[in-house]
Amino acid sequence: MGAENASEFLSGLSKLAAAAVSEAADDNVECAVTIKVRRRPTTAAGSSQRAVELDQMEQAIGDGPCIAALRQMSPVVIDDVSSDVRWPELNRKFAESGVYSSLGVPLEISGAASAALNFFASKPGAFTPNVYDKAVGFAAAAHNTLHLSVRIDTAQNRAEDLEAAMESRTAINLACGVIMAQNRCSQAEAMEILTKVSSNRNRKLRDVATELVEQLSAGNIRTHFDA
Repeated sequence: MGAENASEFLSGLSKLAAAAVSEAADDNVECAVTIKVRRRPTTAAGSSQRAVELDQMEQAIGDGPCIAALRQMSPVVIDDVSSDVRWPELNRKFAESGVYSSLGVPLEISGAASAALNFFASKPGAFTPNVYDKAVGFAAAAHNTLHLSVRIDTAQNRAEDLEAAMESRTAINLACGVIMAQNRCSQAEAMEILTKVSSNRNRKLRDVATELVEQLSAGNIRTHFDA
């Protein structure tokens, strides 16, 4: 399953969750899927564009029922945005968007990752015990499929990190080669020169190396690589 297919799958999952909870609530409930990998929650999909925007609104503020649910690993409800005192800025923005109650339901996917279903309702008190149970039950049923999707997302992140690391190492090796040729020194001595330049300029080693390689490509390289 590629990134596009995983996104489509999670979009379908959020629509099913919204439909199931809407039926129980007798209200138009929307749902977003939030995935937390490496301590950072991100919106993975939503039953509608508005659901995605509402989820991102909570993340921009930095707290709310979904984020609290992920932190506590237990469901968190806003029963009525007009009387809830925990997140005044978020409650005001929800009300402006026509959302008057919300529910975050977390799922622990693995030791390094978790996910949550973030539900939004257009009326206060929408998440009655029956609706709450329906949402929690749907989340439990979705556990295995979310597990698979998070594993895919984590693998993609690792692949991107590995690609970046390889690009960085390539630039450093090329830069060392340039310094070796210009200064007629060993690779260890070239690396020492590059590291000294990095330290003196207070810049990352890969950035100094990339700059040197770019100068070489442009024909602007100096005879010697000075700090």
